[in-house]
Amino acid sequence: MLAHLVRGSGEDGPVQIPRVPAREAAERELSDPRYHQNDPNLLQRALNWFWERIGDLFDAAAGATPGGWTGLLAIVLVVLLLAVALRLRLGALRRTPTSGGGALFGDRPRTAAEHRAAAERHAADHRWTEAVQERMRAIVLALEERSLLTPGPGRTADEAASEAGRVMPAHSDRLRAAARTFDDVTYGGRPGTEQEYALLSTLDTELRHSKPQLATALRRSGT
Repeated sequence: MLAHLVRGSGEDGPVQIPRVPAREAAERELSDPRYHQNDPNLLQRALNWFWERIGDLFDAAAGATPGGWTGLLAIVLVVLLLAVALRLRLGALRRTPTSGGGALFGDRPRTAAEHRAAAERHAADHRWTEAVQERMRAIVLALEERSLLTPGPGRTADEAASEAGRVMPAHSDRLRAAARTFDDVTYGGRPGTEQEYALLSTLDTELRHSKPQLATALRRSGT
């Protein structure tokens, strides 16, 4: 059998084992568990493969980008800045109630006193956003209950402030400011503050003790 394994011109020639038996012998040797005690597990191999692919992707992107890695990082930074700018812009546009903002009141009818009491409860709990919302609703409903505003379940805070400003011209600027505050905390995602709630509470109290200027309102409406 050795004659089949020996290839050469003499007895002292090199011994060459055929390829297939050599491969099988190597595979048997390498299959010994002692050679694989420190091998990474299946999860680690999968993670290594994933990060290698990510690295290849970034290397390819850097190679295709003018300036290499520096150019790629500059592009990523510009994209992030554009995303932030777009987010800020959309956040500002969300509070445009005159072009489709939400209604001031919900579906369940409540009185001005009920909204005022709810506002005070929220304020006691330092929940200033809810307190601002309820106080603004109390302001508008109080004017409706005095027949100074025509009830309008679907009106926005800006519409209510504009109508109220015609019968309460001395408070028109503060009414518009109150409506903007309501829109900011309700549709703009900004939290209300204790100072804003105090301003609305003062406005509410003053409006309840103010006399309307009906003649001024009639002149402005053109009747």
